[in-house]
Amino acid sequence: MPDCVLELPLGYTPVAPPLPSAPAADLEHDIATFREFGQQTRRLITAAKTFGGEAVEVPTFVNEFWTARQRQASRLHEVSYRACFKPQLPRFFIERLTRPGDCVYDPFMGRGTTPIEAALLGRVPFGCDVNPLSQTLVRPRLRPPMLANIEERLQQIVLDEHHEFPEDLLAFYHAETLKQICSLKKYLLCRRTARSLDDLDDWIALVALNRLTGHSAGFFSVYTLPPNQAVSVQSQRRINEKRRQVPPLRDIRKIILKKSRILLSDCTGAVRERLAGVADRATLITGLSHATPQIASGSVQLVVTSPPFLDVVQYDADNWLRCWFLGIDAKTVNITMPRKLEEWQAVMAAVFQELYRVLAGGGQVAFEVGEVHGGKTKLEEYVLPCGIKAGLVPVLVLINDQEFTKTANCWGVNNMNKGTNTNRVVVFKKP
Repeated sequence: MPDCVLELPLGYTPVAPPLPSAPAADLEHDIATFREFGQQTRRLITAAKTFGGEAVEVPTFVNEFWTARQRQASRLHEVSYRACFKPQLPRFFIERLTRPGDCVYDPFMGRGTTPIEAALLGRVPFGCDVNPLSQTLVRPRLRPPMLANIEERLQQIVLDEHHEFPEDLLAFYHAETLKQICSLKKYLLCRRTARSLDDLDDWIALVALNRLTGHSAGFFSVYTLPPNQAVSVQSQRRINEKRRQVPPLRDIRKIILKKSRILLSDCTGAVRERLAGVADRATLITGLSHATPQIASGSVQLVVTSPPFLDVVQYDADNWLRCWFLGIDAKTVNITMPRKLEEWQAVMAAVFQELYRVLAGGGQVAFEVGEVHGGKTKLEEYVLPCGIKAGLVPVLVLINDQEFTKTANCWGVNNMNKGTNTNRVVVFKKP
């Protein structure tokens, strides 16, 4: 496929930002004239080919479209998960392409950035992920409990009764801390088996899941990798030896309560009311994104998602400890990790067929892809034929460029580093 983008001149005409309650009449014009952060939008052309070999050229726009600052979103989003985008990305499209009450869907929801942001904006959240952890990460934040009730429930849970004591995990935890964790795991599994889990249990499971391992005293563990990537026991032993560290005693009740206080700090009465207004209509699916009969045809107004990027991120390996805590056999989770572009395209083509079905007429897809193979592969070129094959019409490609000063090759954007540091979003529309 062609891998070249040609730069074209573009004039700038300032316009007022769209109201959150009203979709933009012309997304391309809105993006082309965007200058909220003081930079003029650059206009390019992305060239690709359909599966049938026909040439396709799609207008492409480069600018800083949302802020790079971390604290410009609800703290309810501060749940760690590997390879997740910032809340500003879905917000950018939700505000412009939907109205309150519309359904917003992410077929690869991960930690739930799109569903949670949609709910915060009064849209009905839909999500799907083959990883069962996603349900635990997303569902509780649609119904956030009160901090006092969390504290009361934590005091009621007995933390010195456990069915297991996996000694290998002493590489991460003090023996007494591990007993607390195993007791909490037992409590949650018993409640799940008895079908008596409630919103407070769901919330505690969410927070505990995100405090299992980390690199500060705010986690249950000794110093290790950030919480979105659990290392192996053997690797942790090497870290301990190198750092000459011994797992300290932690009070998991205090840690859960402290993190809960942070997550809930933005949950005003108005926010809770907005979430409550859509939570009962939410649809969260554990399964494959190309087969979602739970979602009615023509029911979704907007899809905002970021799919797995080839074999760059090992989702299953990163989550082995979280799976243990929830009683999930990580080996049974069929994470989609294609290793070749052709395989990746085949998977995405099947997903787009299903997205076409669930989208309402005029509905749109914002499909965020990344740079892989050291920045040599531009996945937007490979996702375009997938959407076109499904019957969707490509609208534009948006490249969010926030911190780079150099231009290289014919792309107009180069982060000068290995990895994915730009957001590249392909937008499609259902006729």
